[in-house]
Amino acid sequence: MAELLLINGPNLNRLGSREPSVYGQRTLSDIETQLSDHAGQAGHRLHTFQSNAEHELVERIHQAGDEAVAFILINPAALTHTSIALRDALLAVAIPFIEVHLSNVHAREAFRQQSYISDIARGVISGFGPYSYELALAAALRELENNQA
Repeated sequence: MAELLLINGPNLNRLGSREPSVYGQRTLSDIETQLSDHAGQAGHRLHTFQSNAEHELVERIHQAGDEAVAFILINPAALTHTSIALRDALLAVAIPFIEVHLSNVHAREAFRQQSYISDIARGVISGFGPYSYELALAAALRELENNQA
């Protein structure tokens, strides 16, 4: 059994009510529950964490490095485009991760098209609404399976 971690950044706690035309109507809790169920069915455990504070996200990534977390799924939200600290934390723990976004960031404002972590991610999935998270989990599970073979 592998330990996985889902990290969500600023404002994602407002999913379901925040710009539903862009981000959909499902809540973060709905998404977390579904992903936890999928991970459990695959024989793994998914931990979840959300914060609006950059330093708390960095601290949670550091903690993951001490907990034998095998894979991270991360939606840094607006910090995608601004946070060198998140990049450095992910590099420091050297845990493989997938960057996830609900919206297609490449079809939005120019500033949203820059990511400080895409180039160090195992992969990037965006533009499929809540399904982006399911795709990311499926990819992470496949990566774990391939690495155990």
